[in-house]
Amino acid sequence: MKQDKFLTGILIGIGALIVLALVLFFTRQDTREYVSDSTPEGVVHNYVLATLNKDYEKAYSYLAELNNKPTEEEFRQSFLNGMVYPENVGVEIGEVETIGNDATVNLLMYYSYNDPFSSRYGNPDRANLVKQNGEWKLSYMPYNFWDYNWYQEPFKP
Repeated sequence: MKQDKFLTGILIGIGALIVLALVLFFTRQDTREYVSDSTPEGVVHNYVLATLNKDYEKAYSYLAELNNKPTEEEFRQSFLNGMVYPENVGVEIGEVETIGNDATVNLLMYYSYNDPFSSRYGNPDRANLVKQNGEWKLSYMPYNFWDYNWYQEPFKP
């Protein structure tokens, strides 16, 4: 009789944990929100978020007006063709170094392995920004968020 009460208590506890986990899973709000883009780190944050949300028009608006800037269609096609693939990367935004109208945002890029028993690893990288018309704009981001063909002079044979 004593074992039955103990087993019942364990089963009730397990059931309560399952219900709690389900409630948390279904009520958890997505905390990824846009922030103010008046700072270099805000621009980087919003650009990354826009690319992950596949809001290519918004992401494109963060690109600097420099020579050989891709068209909005070329920008979108880089994502759709898999040349730029931000889905499996995490980004931690670090310190910002600003000199005049140029800024560098230090990033830690987290990549995950494809097998379930490996942990993720991080690489330091950076984003470069320029101030144009009072707004910070991206002139470079790491690979998973940037196509190396952007801002490059077209090949002339």
